[in-house]
Amino acid sequence: MPSRLALANAIRMLSVDAVQKANSGHPGMPMGMADIAEVLWNDFLRHNPANPHWMNRDRFILSNGHGSMLHYALLHLTGYDLSIEDLKQFRQLNSKTPGHPEYSYAPGIETTTGPLGQGLANGVGMAIAEKVLAAEFNHDGLEVVDHYTYVFAGDGCLMEGISHEVASLAGTLRLGKLIVFYDDNGISIDGEVNGWFTDDTVKRFESYHWHVIPDVDGHDPEVIHAAIEEARAFTKKPTLICCKTRIGYGSPKFEGTHQSHGSPLGDQEISVVRRTLSWDHEPFIISQEIYEKWNAKQLGSSLEKEWQEKLNQFKRFNPLAAEEFLRRMQGKLPSDWEKSVEGLLAKCHAQQPNSVATRKASENALNAFAPLLPELMGGSADLTGSNNTWTKLSRAISASTPGGNYIHYGVREFGMFAIMNGIALHGGFIPYGGTFLTFVDYGRNAVRLAAMMKKRVIFVLTHDSIGLGEDGPTHQPVEHAAMLRLTPNVKVWRPCDEVETMVAWKYALEQENAPTCLLLTRQTLPAQQRDKKMLQKIAQGGYVLQECEGQPQAIIIATGSEVSLAIEAAILLKEKGHRIRVVSMPSTTVFDEQPQQYQQSVLPPKVTARVAVEAASADFWYKYVGFQGKIVGMRSYGESAPAEDVYQAMGITVAEIVKATKSLL
Repeated sequence: MPSRLALANAIRMLSVDAVQKANSGHPGMPMGMADIAEVLWNDFLRHNPANPHWMNRDRFILSNGHGSMLHYALLHLTGYDLSIEDLKQFRQLNSKTPGHPEYSYAPGIETTTGPLGQGLANGVGMAIAEKVLAAEFNHDGLEVVDHYTYVFAGDGCLMEGISHEVASLAGTLRLGKLIVFYDDNGISIDGEVNGWFTDDTVKRFESYHWHVIPDVDGHDPEVIHAAIEEARAFTKKPTLICCKTRIGYGSPKFEGTHQSHGSPLGDQEISVVRRTLSWDHEPFIISQEIYEKWNAKQLGSSLEKEWQEKLNQFKRFNPLAAEEFLRRMQGKLPSDWEKSVEGLLAKCHAQQPNSVATRKASENALNAFAPLLPELMGGSADLTGSNNTWTKLSRAISASTPGGNYIHYGVREFGMFAIMNGIALHGGFIPYGGTFLTFVDYGRNAVRLAAMMKKRVIFVLTHDSIGLGEDGPTHQPVEHAAMLRLTPNVKVWRPCDEVETMVAWKYALEQENAPTCLLLTRQTLPAQQRDKKMLQKIAQGGYVLQECEGQPQAIIIATGSEVSLAIEAAILLKEKGHRIRVVSMPSTTVFDEQPQQYQQSVLPPKVTARVAVEAASADFWYKYVGFQGKIVGMRSYGESAPAEDVYQAMGITVAEIVKATKSLL
């Protein structure tokens, strides 16, 4: 029977050989953390390689994602659909084994990691989802939600500021089923970290209200096993297990040095490693007895079957709750969704207020949708009253009352966005969270990862322009809308009134494969008049809001708070005898996905006299107006003054729109 060391060495050698074959990668971390991984996966991790999506599986996250070969080796050895040929294709085009773990590429990868610290944040989100879902559905001794979230993290993850944001919140919420393994090897890319990272990590996490297990020998299986047992038994707090390891373990030349961090070891050194570890196999060869010892299919199927029996009992005792649980975990909207929403939109269209800030319109939409969607998980980065993210059904989540649906994230924008990604990845919830649009800069990388992973996450971004006024240029977003629109697979909406806001929310809630950013105003905006045909076309991202008689001489395109300015300008131009079409384009990203025939019906190619209006970066709009068109927008930062004065100073006015349009006629 193979020893624990032999089982761990299988991880080491698969990692070393794959990195060497690719001539690219990070062998040091997998070599250093192999013993920890072996104990966790063989003694504790509840998972089923035959069904990577089993709802009650333990979640495993490799936050230090550069060591991806450790994860791939584990998946291959335990029986997931990841072959030895897939490992040989490490870091190659169209492989299941890219340089960093990518969600949905290989079965068993729970999240995309690589940008350090975000995997840890995702783990906090998953642990929150588990705790809240358990409080909602576990009754009468039937624990259909009962699993742990395990995270591997390194020095880099803990140096990144996001680790502070999410660890602080995790401790406050007492996420007792979150267990993080800190790979304390003292090495990063530049060398020994004691030149730039001298934090007392134990005291730091204790101050976050974590349970900390210090000085664990990361190469002693018995000590590792005991530490995990202690962590699992301590359910009142999340646990950090500080593991002392040696990066590049088994390499006489590179062990304990930064040279093993991000470069292949070389054929000569790998031969020495084989002798040092008593590994007598050629590259990518694993003995049958090691495979048999690692294989988790039989146990995993047994664990899932045991859970399925609990679920069947749950169905018998409470069929409606069981049906709701499964619907939510499968990410499906209620069966009566379309009919219910159709009625809500019709009511909104008929009864919209004469004027409303779209942040308030967003709150109204949330209050309308919340009774239909108990899976809505809201929150705000300490701006609840400004973002209008609290609904009549919101209940704050705390350590003592986990059965809520709203997270007070505190001033932690990046942490909030990445936690929301983790909640979405876990399943059972549709997360949304609010902050000011300008602060999306803090969490931009998490928005990007949500887009890459194709997750339904809703970012509520208020105070969307110079229209917020007196807070000044630091709070007035200029380039942010363009940046979000240019990010692949991010759906961006900037609605102009309550009706467009309701449609934007409907669209966001129905997006199973993309995050949505809602850009919302602080200032009130007038309601626009539409017929039923216009109402239906809002969902296509851009539509004709005001038509002229006959062929238009010019088209004015606007979004959000500038739509009303465009309408006023068109009226003045009409009085001068000009035929002007006004296009409201609340979502350029959605409009760009429409068939060419529809796009050209809204923006006829023959009409080249076009003006775009938006209190944001002007350059974005050339794709719609062409180089011969005009743009009334921002080419600088804003100013601190009442909104009307800032608009006047920046030249975003009805007069400027009229002037720009006339110049093209």
